[in-house]
Amino acid sequence: MTFRAQILGAAAGGGLPQWNCGCENCNLARSGTIPSQTQSSLAVTADGVSWAVLNASPDIRGQLADTPALHPTDLRTLPLSSVLVTNGDIDHVAGLLTLREMQPFRLFATAGIHEVLAENPIFNAVNADVVPRETIALDTPFELAPGLTATLFPVPGKVPLYLEGETVETELIGDQTVGVRLETAEKTAFYIPGCALLNDDLRDRLDGADTLFFDGTLWADDEMVQAGLSHKTGKRMGHMSMSGPDGSLAAFAGLSIRQKIFVHMNNTNPVLRPSSVEKAQAEAAGWIIGQDGMEVS
Repeated sequence: MTFRAQILGAAAGGGLPQWNCGCENCNLARSGTIPSQTQSSLAVTADGVSWAVLNASPDIRGQLADTPALHPTDLRTLPLSSVLVTNGDIDHVAGLLTLREMQPFRLFATAGIHEVLAENPIFNAVNADVVPRETIALDTPFELAPGLTATLFPVPGKVPLYLEGETVETELIGDQTVGVRLETAEKTAFYIPGCALLNDDLRDRLDGADTLFFDGTLWADDEMVQAGLSHKTGKRMGHMSMSGPDGSLAAFAGLSIRQKIFVHMNNTNPVLRPSSVEKAQAEAAGWIIGQDGMEVS
């Protein structure tokens, strides 16, 4: 079996352009000067027939329409085996409400993430009798789709914005933010759309991987502050930035990973401009800038 992945959405929450943002990137995307990007999601398969979707973004209806491999094959027959959610962020769970049309698939998440869904009764629209909610323990392999084994593991991060209290721990280790190890008989890939820190445990897990899809939210930690769009840094939002001494370009420099792909990029990130200096710097460091529709096999 051959591992295949297709990026359904390469942008962070809000997409590109974000509906209420007049930053340079958003204006360029509105004019068609640079490509628009939808919100964070990845589709994966081992047999080219049965697919799993990692994170159900608010844009999932359009993403599925733009992906022929995931189109219905009969009246109510769909090649969607399962959906896996890596945290409770709105840009990763809101699309579940689009998938409420009594369509069978398995919904995988940790106990902590399932608890977040269960506490909001609107998600009862996704009928559990049709879409069973399966709780996955950390570091326990399970079949995500035929021929494709997944393992969830903790990644430094924080609770969703709507669950924040007075004190926010941005490098929390638990089951509220997870990464995904994906394995076929021959290949190993990782999907980590949100990460606050490359700690020793994560470094050891990723070294030697064939493919990595990794959090590329911001280029610089104070990017949104400097743009006048927010008072929060990337660290405060629970995300590593690409540049700087603590950024992902530097942190991953010593690891042996055959293919590194940035996903979950904020609308302000200059790497979304094809001709930017920042994009060239990321590529020179061995990274690929993910795009909607990009396929990896």
